[in-house]
Amino acid sequence: MMVFALVIAGMTNLPASITGDRENGMLSKLMSMPISPRKDFIGRVLAVTAFSALAAVLVIAVGFAVGARFTGTVPDILRAIGFLILVICTATGIGLIIGTLIKRMQGAIMTGVGIAVVTAAISGLFSPYSSLPAPLQLFSRIYPISSASASATYSLLGETMIGYNPLTIGQISTTIALSLFLLILGIFLYSRLSWRTK
Repeated sequence: MMVFALVIAGMTNLPASITGDRENGMLSKLMSMPISPRKDFIGRVLAVTAFSALAAVLVIAVGFAVGARFTGTVPDILRAIGFLILVICTATGIGLIIGTLIKRMQGAIMTGVGIAVVTAAISGLFSPYSSLPAPLQLFSRIYPISSASASATYSLLGETMIGYNPLTIGQISTTIALSLFLLILGIFLYSRLSWRTK
């Protein structure tokens, strides 16, 4: 649930912010000021990160209140946080792409929700990895959000909760590479296309 909260923040709140500013003329005002796309991007991402952190803390608090526990050591917790940062990077990249390519706020929100829900359903975020058919198990290992989520869960709870070991060099490398690729692509499209939109 914490990962899905992070995904929703990146894939719906961020595009809603971008398209909302485009619709109300704020983006045009920002472009007329001596503000670089980089500074605007950093501000938007920091806002999403702050809301994501708040959502994560609330989910953890509720989980602990109803009896959830994990057995990870401090290095395991730090490794899990690193994988959750990859989730934020991926969701932010996808959110920037949606906010750049979809021009209306309602369309951007619904596109983000649709992508978040469908990919979560077919990648094993909402169901055990072992219950997925073989093609979706492969997708689950490649899709950076489900892979990073599995790696964080494995770090804190072990293989019995995941059904396989996601902490292999190949899977970790693929997850990092795809997360950074989506983030960089989102930044590139946003800075090149959104900041030229009149």
